[in-house]
Amino acid sequence: MSHNQCIGVLTSGGDCPGLNAVIRGVVTSAEQLGYDCVGFLRGYEGLVDPVCYIPLNKKNTSGILNQGGTILGSTNKGRFAATVGVQDRVNIKPELLEGVATTMRQLNIAGLICIGGDGSLAVAQQFHEFGIPVIGVPKTIDNDLSATAFTFGFDSAVACATDALDRLRTTAESHQRVMVLEVMGRHAGWIALYSGIAGGADVILIPEIPWTFDHVCDTILDRDQEGKRFTLIVVAEGAELPDGDIVVQEGAKEGCGQVRLGGISALVAREIERRLRRDTRTAVLGHLQRGGPPTTFDRVLATQFGAHAVRMVCEGRFGEMVCYDPPDINCVPIMQAVNRLSQVERDSSAVQAARALGISFGDCPTQNSPFRRTVFVGAARFEEALAEEASQDATAAESFAQCETLVDEALAT
Repeated sequence: MSHNQCIGVLTSGGDCPGLNAVIRGVVTSAEQLGYDCVGFLRGYEGLVDPVCYIPLNKKNTSGILNQGGTILGSTNKGRFAATVGVQDRVNIKPELLEGVATTMRQLNIAGLICIGGDGSLAVAQQFHEFGIPVIGVPKTIDNDLSATAFTFGFDSAVACATDALDRLRTTAESHQRVMVLEVMGRHAGWIALYSGIAGGADVILIPEIPWTFDHVCDTILDRDQEGKRFTLIVVAEGAELPDGDIVVQEGAKEGCGQVRLGGISALVAREIERRLRRDTRTAVLGHLQRGGPPTTFDRVLATQFGAHAVRMVCEGRFGEMVCYDPPDINCVPIMQAVNRLSQVERDSSAVQAARALGISFGDCPTQNSPFRRTVFVGAARFEEALAEEASQDATAAESFAQCETLVDEALAT
């Protein structure tokens, strides 16, 4: 190793498109400032005995901008799994934290850039509290980290789901079928919402909006009456069933102790077939949403995150996370990002636009456009304006007539 100060970087949690773009952004920006770079392997596990890292430079990071996955490897299992459920924190053992601090000193690391989602950044927050200089970079295809408008990986996942809907549409229309597409989204329905709008879905079921099979089936029947004998349904894996249950894979656990979700599409399809006797098929994208090259948007966002993370190391802004605040890249305390999940608001502009297009969220009839009241209010205001204008014209005419009378009387005298 060189005697120069180093910047460390690691990727933790589930993989997603854009991780390599961040790594490249860090390395390229750091070299411009005279820093060496090291990449720790397999996430946080590479920080402590046995310490595993590789030097990073322009040569061995050249050509990785458009590659999916991560050249450093990642894991959501092991000694640093720090969350269970949504926000339940598991404290890291003090001896592990001391081991990380020792590694930082031995490698002369000025700052450690941690790329991860809410669980991984919860670990980074504990590092910060222990006095380890860390910078967070938000990564999750679910887009459920607060304090940033978007996380990289989300746009790529949406593109994958949208492509799937485009393909399902042709086969659904050809065979007059109901197609149910299951996408990722444990606690947030961002992927389902955005891909559903982009892919022309007819029903979108997400964790944030309670729904019923009655309304879903009514939407299918309404389309039948319109001569549209096929229906596209997008459902997030974490969407609750009408009775409040969540569908999980039996006996399956994620590395951080969470149950593994999946299978809601099959249950929805079976119920539709039972109720309507309609030919229904399912497709589960699963890890296809995590793989492949990043979209242009994710490449640009990830590269900016990497460059600005290096800036934050230079400025000593440890314990903070880079964030996208359109059109700028800013930073916020990591605690602010992991303290609350970013979920779809029921009255958000995207949801309202979807409803206005006739997309059902399974909670009310599709004819209930959110803009209907706006139209009525707008028409009422227009009528009021016309009446007010007419009143003003009448008042002006009366005043003019009075003036004419006064002038005539003055001339007469």
